[in-house]
Amino acid sequence: MKQGMRDQTILGFDFGTKKIGVAIGQTVTRTATALTLLEAQNGEPKWEDLAKIIQTWRPASLVVGRPLNMDGTTQVLTELAESFAHKLESHTSLPVYLIDERLSTVEARANLFEKGGYRALSRKNVDAAAAQIILQDWLNQL
Repeated sequence: MKQGMRDQTILGFDFGTKKIGVAIGQTVTRTATALTLLEAQNGEPKWEDLAKIIQTWRPASLVVGRPLNMDGTTQVLTELAESFAHKLESHTSLPVYLIDERLSTVEARANLFEKGGYRALSRKNVDAAAAQIILQDWLNQL
């Protein structure tokens, strides 16, 4: 486990230009759970809504999925997610970690479909589940 990472709450984000999935996790159990979905406009969430989530859960740090092409190269969305991560750090004064998120949405859709069929595949469910997978991957690396 990384030094100073004991018994902490962590929030994870699946960045999108219109929607940002949010998950919550604990370093003590190394588990993540889908939490909610934030509406965004051009990649900008309503920062007051995000502030409420931060105030409620009081995370020690934040994790943002970094979308890459399958060959590991960057794309336009990579730069936007990195920009979101920097703004998140500025707005919250919390450490922000970026993690490769390739195939997190595909995995989220498959998991949700397996549990609840097509009805479970709402955008809110998929984005929050993708955030959960991103955060779980990060927790697994501790």
